[in-house]
Amino acid sequence: MKATACLRKEYGALLLCLAAFVFIFVLRYMDNLEFQPKSTIIMVDHQSVSTHPHPHMNRSFCTFQPLSPEDALEERLILDSTAWPETPLLPAPIFLEQTSDPAHSTFTILPGRKGGEWHVGDQLEVMIQTSDFQGRPKKSGGDFLLARLHNRKLEAGVAGQVVDHLNGSYSAVFSLLWEGDAQVEVTLVHPGEAISVLNRLNREQPDRIYFKSLFRSGSLSETTLCDVCLRPTQQPLCNYTDLRTGEPWFCYKPKSLSCDTRINHYMGGSKENFLNANDEKLFQRGVNLKVSIRASGPASVTVLPQGQLKVKSSTVTSGPSGYYYQGVWRALGGTTVHEFSASAISQCLKGKAVHMYGDSTVRQWFEFLNAALPGLKEFDLHSPKQAGPYMSLDYTNNILLTSRFHGPPIRIVVVSTSELRYIANELDGLIGGPNIVVVFGIWAHFGTFPMEIYIRRLQSIRRAVVRLLDRAPDTLVVIRTGNPKDLNLFVSLTNSDWHSLQCNKVLRAMFKGLNVHLIDAWEMTLAHHLPHNLHPPPPIIKNMVNHLLSYICPQ
Repeated sequence: MKATACLRKEYGALLLCLAAFVFIFVLRYMDNLEFQPKSTIIMVDHQSVSTHPHPHMNRSFCTFQPLSPEDALEERLILDSTAWPETPLLPAPIFLEQTSDPAHSTFTILPGRKGGEWHVGDQLEVMIQTSDFQGRPKKSGGDFLLARLHNRKLEAGVAGQVVDHLNGSYSAVFSLLWEGDAQVEVTLVHPGEAISVLNRLNREQPDRIYFKSLFRSGSLSETTLCDVCLRPTQQPLCNYTDLRTGEPWFCYKPKSLSCDTRINHYMGGSKENFLNANDEKLFQRGVNLKVSIRASGPASVTVLPQGQLKVKSSTVTSGPSGYYYQGVWRALGGTTVHEFSASAISQCLKGKAVHMYGDSTVRQWFEFLNAALPGLKEFDLHSPKQAGPYMSLDYTNNILLTSRFHGPPIRIVVVSTSELRYIANELDGLIGGPNIVVVFGIWAHFGTFPMEIYIRRLQSIRRAVVRLLDRAPDTLVVIRTGNPKDLNLFVSLTNSDWHSLQCNKVLRAMFKGLNVHLIDAWEMTLAHHLPHNLHPPPPIIKNMVNHLLSYICPQ
């Protein structure tokens, strides 16, 4: 009996130790799960297919691990450096009356030189004070403001640099670049509380615009949802992550067809009622969505010829990228923009191949050059009108011009899967050289996603640009930034100017230090007197193309 009792005690101690070991193992395993991708990859029909083990995980389903520790560090540094000022947490829900009201907000032009004069070369500073709908001064920052200085008679304009003082007041600083009158214009694009909503939507509902693909084999066909990240379900996923760039893309697997029967990609539509009625009030045209703020005193100054006094220091260290005068864009910072006639364009591009990649705002440049050059004939590739690809040739002057859309997400017409090409892969297919010009712009189709998705795409493009410049350093690479656009409720919630501005900040940080050139479409649109549009009107496009040609042919 004593021996049996001893054995029982030993077995009990052993079982207790085993239980403790299992408990510790489970804890460590669960802790490690936090650092793993949210899906598991299995093989079905010789294709990579994902299944999600946690159907209830909706808040963070759009997450991917960076491709390397260096990418992860860069992502964190860029996100930190471009972080938008946070608005204080108000009791939920946020009521309209608590947010910035442009009708109760004002701006004031601060005194200039001694004697109240302003001269060309000076800086004009404006103080903006925001107030809520009850007229109470705001005590926090985070509002999205735009500022412009202009003179319609002179067709002159320049963008202002806005500084958030995080206490409800803002500064707008303008470089004075022409003689004569200069009118100040300040616009509230979004109150800070609306920015918080947009940030939350991009985290929690990146699929509010959704995409589809048609799968077909013989007489069988099926359509399923696709996206860069899909909500977890028990339905397996076809994994179309690009093998070379690592760019993720998934579709729910068809019930009766294999993953390799996918034939196209298109925007399926947008979800409804993804925003409650209270939050919708933060995006009202004519109320708080891209509405002008009035001046508390004079809204304009008279700029005198350049004087000898030292320019007054301001709260802004970086100046504008350029300005308009007599309707012509004048770049600052060393680049001289020339105006090109049709014959001058032909002479500039003679013997060159210009390859354009990106969205429809890049396609505008292709279309402009096609219309401007009588010797340039578009070759019929039987491509969808809006999707491309496009190719034009001028045999006499040996000019080749191509344009191709970037890879998914693409919100336009149906695109064949055979034409879904990532910019990085296209750049890797170029030899490069002194007669090769590469132009790209990618921003407008990423407005519903967390910024990490955009950073990841730019990282893959940058790697390809570095490879291209390593093998052919004399290749010219020009990048188009995003631009402000006309906003309504839907556009604000799916492609806001705020998100476009953040994309521009990321773009500049990503390509800083590389031998590439930027065309600042943001300031070229903001400084112009014509209304904002996703596709800027012809006068702005003409100036953009002149800027591009000035990089190609600087003399």
